[in-house]
Amino acid sequence: MPSIEQNKKRWNTYYDWKDKGNEWSSSWGGVDIQWYGTILPRIHRFIPTGTILEIAPGYGRWTEFLKEYCEQLIIVDLSEKCIEECQKRFSSCSNITYLVNDGKSLDMIADESIDFVFSFDSLVHAEKEVINSYLQQLSTKLTKNGVGFIHHSNLGEYSNYYSLLGKILRPLPRGKEFLRRKYQITDNPHWRESSMTAKNFEQYAKDTNLQCINQEIINWGSKNLIDCLSTFTKNNSKWKSNNRIMRNNKFMREAKYLKELSKLYGNRC
Repeated sequence: MPSIEQNKKRWNTYYDWKDKGNEWSSSWGGVDIQWYGTILPRIHRFIPTGTILEIAPGYGRWTEFLKEYCEQLIIVDLSEKCIEECQKRFSSCSNITYLVNDGKSLDMIADESIDFVFSFDSLVHAEKEVINSYLQQLSTKLTKNGVGFIHHSNLGEYSNYYSLLGKILRPLPRGKEFLRRKYQITDNPHWRESSMTAKNFEQYAKDTNLQCINQEIINWGSKNLIDCLSTFTKNNSKWKSNNRIMRNNKFMREAKYLKELSKLYGNRC
């Protein structure tokens, strides 16, 4: 269960960032192909727009693209190191504001100022209390028709599975690989937060006068649907609708296909 303090230590100190976070796009064949093939099709209805808030940008893997889709981009991260690196990387950009927070607060953001909030491949490591805190604040930070797109953990749906699996595999260090191959068992939760689920997110949104309009529950490096992409808005927004939920066990198949395409169309620089 990665806490705020564990996240801060990992991204500020322990992680070497040798590839600036681009390594997490390797399953897609590169950052550009992942953006244009996976992320942009899921958010294209809501951008370009006025002001975008990106939570937990890391070294700016998605900031690079988001800055072109708004008049003003605000990036917030609990890691001073990440914000410093983003300031260096985007030093020539005049439309980016850089903020360091405590891992759960958005007090520095003006009310009703955010048209689109985005976080991808970061808040999957956040505890449910953190997600709830962000949603409570976003209910006042979003403009009337503001929309959010947040990638978060759904590992809590499989808490019993991973607990039992750990008890089975722990005494069998030499037999782990055999069991994985023979029974297609995976015991890698990818440092996802075990307390968080798609249902939790939907309920937290409802509790704060927000509502989910889409939830795509996806697999990530495993057969289990351990992640979720939640799209949400205000209750009185023009985008409001009943929540549409898709359980997509082909998400990593999409990544594999895009990786093949990247050999032809990816950035070769």
